[in-house]
Amino acid sequence: MKKISCFVLFCIILQLLILPCYAARLYKEAEYNKRYCFLVGGITEYKNEDLTRVDCLTKNNAIELDFAEKWAEGVGQALYYEQMTGKKGKVVLILENPNVEIKYFERVKKLSKIYNFEAEYITPAIFKPNCP
Repeated sequence: MKKISCFVLFCIILQLLILPCYAARLYKEAEYNKRYCFLVGGITEYKNEDLTRVDCLTKNNAIELDFAEKWAEGVGQALYYEQMTGKKGKVVLILENPNVEIKYFERVKKLSKIYNFEAEYITPAIFKPNCP
């Protein structure tokens, strides 16, 4: 009984430590995607033949938006969506804390030059009314 109680207590503490990492977002990824895709005139959640979904498909780009720490996943998806759509892959990183997270964008930018895809980043400023 004591082992079970300790395990339950451990799980509760672990959840309290992990959940704030995800709850601290200013906006959900889907909100950034909807706003960005609207601004660039794209189609959100474009479905490929294999049922994978491009976050935003424009005339020229298959765009994957991801939070900064998911930079590597974003690169892989953008390259895959490029193959699926025939449009140039693009990674758009969401930097909610640019001073800290810019290092992730630098990684993506470096790979974009090697693997010939586009890269940019956005911040919560994208939601300001005067944002172009």
